[in-house]
Amino acid sequence: MSILEQLVEDQKTAMRAKAKLRLGVIRYLRSELKNAEIEKREPLTQEEVVEVLQREIKRRKEVLADYEKAGRPELLAELKEEIAILTYYLPPQLSAEEIEEMARDVIDRLGAASKKEFGKVMKEMMPRVKGRAEGALVKKVVEGLLE
Repeated sequence: MSILEQLVEDQKTAMRAKAKLRLGVIRYLRSELKNAEIEKREPLTQEEVVEVLQREIKRRKEVLADYEKAGRPELLAELKEEIAILTYYLPPQLSAEEIEEMARDVIDRLGAASKKEFGKVMKEMMPRVKGRAEGALVKKVVEGLLE
């Protein structure tokens, strides 16, 4: 079942259960996906759906610090729940060990030995982990291996 199909089913379930927050997040996500589809003028691929999901999660994570500074624990809790709901629809994330294994493979294949070749390694790594790992984690692992 695709993410889009899962969203439709979960929206129906959330309506029946009267889960307002979950329903609101799913509706918002579906509208963002529809807007992206309209902008592209053709149906979204699974990878593009994951990109929209990651973008929405990133937006919410950026706001977390602001809510913390403002002392708004009720909004903070709601935002964390929204992030959890959105994260549920992402494909399984790679562990640091899996990323390290992939990075070692890329470094060996490219013959990279110093930080100067960081860009080359990242250029190879990012398409491999797209949608399955955050860029910051990949960067941290690659930098650690190139030191």
